[in-house]
Amino acid sequence: MSNYKKIIVAIDGSKEAEYAFKEAIKIAKKNDSTLLLVHVIDLRTFATINAYDQSIVERADSYAQELLETYKEEAINAGIENVSIIIEYGSPKVKISKDIAQKYEADLILCGATGLNAVERFLIGSVSEYIVRHAKCDVLVVRTNKQ
Repeated sequence: MSNYKKIIVAIDGSKEAEYAFKEAIKIAKKNDSTLLLVHVIDLRTFATINAYDQSIVERADSYAQELLETYKEEAINAGIENVSIIIEYGSPKVKISKDIAQKYEADLILCGATGLNAVERFLIGSVSEYIVRHAKCDVLVVRTNKQ
């Protein structure tokens, strides 16, 4: 196993992301790594709604902040010293695999096997699949017990 120093965990609020987070803690502890908790708000999802309700993006941002703060606290309590929160806007699969991974010089990206249902996967593609195909660093896709 490589010595991973900067680990990205894709957090979207799903059970799959929670499993990926727990695995990331184990790996980060073994490697004394920095843990980067990432949530990408996909504004395309809100395009039509935002025309009627301007506060939707603010609420999404607030949700992301609260979600990541909870995970950050859990990581610190588990013994991870360096934990950062990253909230970005755009396509999650592109932002995580290309922009964020390169900007922060990540060695490893962890993500859940899927946070989407079958129709969403067909229409917009699996985020985890895209990350595996396009990331320049190692990627670990974590499955829940049900899969």
